[in-house]
Amino acid sequence: MQDSISRPEAWSLLCAWTKSDSLRRHMLAVEAAMRAYAPRFDGDVELWGLTGLLHDLDYERYPDLATGHPRKAVDELTRQGYPDELVQAVASHADFLGVTRDSPMEKTLYAVDELSGFILACAYVRPNRLDGMTPKSVKKKLRQPSFAAAVGREQLHDGAAELGVDFDEHLDTVIAALAARSDELIPATAGGRG
Repeated sequence: MQDSISRPEAWSLLCAWTKSDSLRRHMLAVEAAMRAYAPRFDGDVELWGLTGLLHDLDYERYPDLATGHPRKAVDELTRQGYPDELVQAVASHADFLGVTRDSPMEKTLYAVDELSGFILACAYVRPNRLDGMTPKSVKKKLRQPSFAAAVGREQLHDGAAELGVDFDEHLDTVIAALAARSDELIPATAGGRG
């Protein structure tokens, strides 16, 4: 990855474009999952992490999927000189753009994006949050259609399959990645937690 782009610069860009704490936490969660997966595929941990961190850069400003997200992020990241692999992954994580996912990094971003959000939703309703969360408890919530109803269950399974990873193993990997950064992912006020 180019040395000229640092995580602090990426974080500043994210903060300039995204004011919502919950969306920032989502992007931090996806970053954590991407960093956890990078070594498995001999990926550049920094590049993979920044890809996860910036994948929804434009979602708050340009939420219209027909004309906005992720097109505006792709344009801005290209303009700022981010690596082509990162830009391609951001474009390919949106099925509706029809951009193929060819690299392990692109497939991983797709596989961890919605799942990271779902796991955080599960954590918010658990007394111990991410601590002690298991694939079994996540799968139990997946069977409840009303829980985090906006999350497409099929996409979660398709992402793991496209990545070539067993679904339970995939859940384990993402849960562990998020648990390692739980202090920044779970707000202190969630569910009355002090």
